[in-house]
Amino acid sequence: MTKPQIKEYNCKTGKESIRDATADEIAQMKIDVINSAAAKTEAEAKAAEKQAILDKLGLTADEAKLLIS
Repeated sequence: MTKPQIKEYNCKTGKESIRDATADEIAQMKIDVINSAAAKTEAEAKAAEKQAILDKLGLTADEAKLLIS
């Protein structure tokens, strides 16, 4: 497996450079992937809960928005 790389851009000089990621950066990338997956799962669960409530009430999402506005 190849090591992840970081692309850096210097705004003053316009120079781009590519370097290997450090161990800390790789660890942070892994944490970010885990957090992103957790956030997606949480958002999907919340959307399912909302839909279940709407189904109980017999409303569509558009109808619920009209009631709130």
